[in-house]
Amino acid sequence: MSLAIVHTRACVGVEAPTVTVEVHLSGGMPALHMVGLPDSAVRESRDRVRSALLNAGFEFPQRRITVNLAPADLPKDGGRFDLAIALGILVASEQLKTKHLERFEAIGELALSGELRRVTGALPSVCAATRARRNVLVPQANAQECSIASGATVFPVPDLNAACAVLTAAELPAALLPGSPPPVASSHLALNDVIGQHAAKRALIIAAAGGHNLLMMGPPGTGKTMLARRLARLLPPLPNHEALEVAAVHSVAGRGDVLAAFGQRPFRDPHHTASGPALVGGGNPPRPGEVSLAHRGVLFLDELPEFERRVLEVLREPMESGEAVIARARMTVRFPARFQLVAAMNPCPAGYDCRDARLCRCSPQLAQRYRERLSGPLLDRIDLHVDVPSVPVDALLKRGAGDDEARIHADIATAVALQLARAGKLNRELDVREVECFCAPDNAGRLLLGTAAVRLGLSARALHRVLRVARTIADLANDPTVGLAHVSEAISYRKLDRQRE
Repeated sequence: MSLAIVHTRACVGVEAPTVTVEVHLSGGMPALHMVGLPDSAVRESRDRVRSALLNAGFEFPQRRITVNLAPADLPKDGGRFDLAIALGILVASEQLKTKHLERFEAIGELALSGELRRVTGALPSVCAATRARRNVLVPQANAQECSIASGATVFPVPDLNAACAVLTAAELPAALLPGSPPPVASSHLALNDVIGQHAAKRALIIAAAGGHNLLMMGPPGTGKTMLARRLARLLPPLPNHEALEVAAVHSVAGRGDVLAAFGQRPFRDPHHTASGPALVGGGNPPRPGEVSLAHRGVLFLDELPEFERRVLEVLREPMESGEAVIARARMTVRFPARFQLVAAMNPCPAGYDCRDARLCRCSPQLAQRYRERLSGPLLDRIDLHVDVPSVPVDALLKRGAGDDEARIHADIATAVALQLARAGKLNRELDVREVECFCAPDNAGRLLLGTAAVRLGLSARALHRVLRVARTIADLANDPTVGLAHVSEAISYRKLDRQRE
């Protein structure tokens, strides 16, 4: 046989499109030509494959070798195609005779010695191969990560010789059994660690129950960061399919703790010097940014006005659509980005409340300019604006009984269950028609909402977000109707809109 076909997978975002490696041997000057839009790393595989074959005890054919990576219009990057190319050369040169090749996909980067190195994006490739009903050869270093994929038939191999042994066996050896993910570690972060701040804690509970975005404003040292770090613990546990989504993003990003972090809500807190591509993703090939690494979890932006304005504006589309879209000349890559934004800011550049002359010398105009670093469209997308004031010294020194965290978790779980039973999604994700259907207030609530919308100048987006928050407050109270009290509390969380009044 002078023609061999081996199946493998590319990595485009969190998708793993199939790639067919076609290897043809013909007469002519000995050379290896590679076609099918390979990038530099893929073209360099000719040298890795040659050395790996020789060091594994095989011959490198002294013939003209043509390797086609189909489809030809799909860009290929990385060393993930090395194993498939090497197997194709062995089969085409009749050094490897196997009947199982059609049932397999091969993913892995070859070292010069013939060993297989870990590749990024192995988990999405294994999941896609499982849907195509094929077995998968992966590097041993990717074994734990791939064990997450339920129903997959995975053969982790340490080197090229082991991969050939699997393909030439009369009967296939035992595949990697899907292992049980480690139990989700219980967090030591308790809401009771934050002394006082009852209004901020209430907003945090509402945010956790409905998936709402939250902005906390207050001077330094009042517990804003502590509250933000405790939100992920308040969120309900991840269902298995959502945990797999999170693991796929982290696999594509090349994080080595995919299995250890499986089932945990991500918490990302980038520094305020982060760039736009660092937040939403970018590069060539595109890689996920912070908004995607926070998928199904929390993205915490401390010192929000200190971020460059153009950087913050790139968050607007992912916050609305739940995905980050990165456009390139040859492709458009989509990463999931259904994160929950929690932001913190000081009242003014000095950090303190400008109304207290003992602590701050900033003028009200300076404080207003500081707040205006945040655009109206961005603030519209943040559902809850809450003050986090300084806690009196006597309260700090004399801790009270604290909150009943078991009851708080039960209330949040009940509210989430109500939302999923009603619409199959959290209140934050309701579209316009669903807001009109499920969040319509009673007559008193409608009258108050209309008055507030006129006085505060709420946009249609902000108005709908108030209704979604009111619906969540009603769900926490197990109330089927959105009433006056629910609407009133939801309006009270539009602090920055009230300051424009």
